[in-house]
Amino acid sequence: MPADNEPSTADTSEAGTVETRREPGERAKAAVAALRTAEQRPGGSKPDPILVADNVVRTFGGLTAVDVEHVEIQRGAITALIGPNGAGKTTFFNLLTGFDKPDSGLWKFNGDDISKLAPHKVARKGMVRTFQLTKSLARMTVLENLRLGASDQKGERLWASILPFLWMEQEAKVTERADELLELFNLVRVRNDYAGSLSGGQRKLLEMARALMVGPDMVMLDEPMAGVNPRLRQSLNEHIRGLREQGMTVVFVEHDMDVVRDVSDWVIVMAQGQVVAEGPPDEVMAQQAVIDAYLGAHHDAPLTLEEEEQQMQEAADVIAKEEEEEGTA
Repeated sequence: MPADNEPSTADTSEAGTVETRREPGERAKAAVAALRTAEQRPGGSKPDPILVADNVVRTFGGLTAVDVEHVEIQRGAITALIGPNGAGKTTFFNLLTGFDKPDSGLWKFNGDDISKLAPHKVARKGMVRTFQLTKSLARMTVLENLRLGASDQKGERLWASILPFLWMEQEAKVTERADELLELFNLVRVRNDYAGSLSGGQRKLLEMARALMVGPDMVMLDEPMAGVNPRLRQSLNEHIRGLREQGMTVVFVEHDMDVVRDVSDWVIVMAQGQVVAEGPPDEVMAQQAVIDAYLGAHHDAPLTLEEEEQQMQEAADVIAKEEEEEGTA
């Protein structure tokens, strides 16, 4: 993790530096372990919340898109936000990150009220997001797209742009950080390619990498698997888990329940704008009310042996009937 994400009180001695390097992974394990004691109910308290939101409401005309009474996000864990289309998940993301304004509500990140901040100021606080539809600049290279993700670049100021000595050192550091992320996300070979030439999966990786340019504390991913080739999904899963191992908190919206089971430590279920269930993935998805109302009666839980045998027998019966009809035709 970049130094920006380490506590300001960290020991700067050699021994302290070694200990600090161990901290992210240890914090991730501690965060996941702490969730075992968390309240498994809508709006339940968390042992160490990084984000706390209260009474967040957003309406569009007569439609209430979001009506979240209380929710907490555990620091250092991976939380999945699930629910049917129209449940308010993306709208809630937009509100928390400053891309939309609520009718009412207050939310704090790392103890600071960010409910009235613009998106770029939210990012500077350490909370960044990606979008369901990637927003890379097609006519810029992959490297240039990453550079854009760095905050407070001196060369962006008009008066400083004509004085290279004021920003060249910073630009070199930005490029160095970008190259580190290109290596981490396996994008080195497309470093100088136009972003518009990338595959859907590569664009997802690029957007995730760009979000990390500011050294965030929390990353919010809106449907990271949408439009991604199945062969790249496992790689994306590993990258999401890697964010946690580096000490970051992750919140992601996802419809693929296999991904949710595989990646998340905690699941929050939304429906009709409200939080209706919370808990560990397997326990939440086993709740009949969640299955019937929010995942659908035929959700993609693994089949039992009896169900598999029944499906195989039904398929065999259909094939036999078709062969019999063809034989008598």
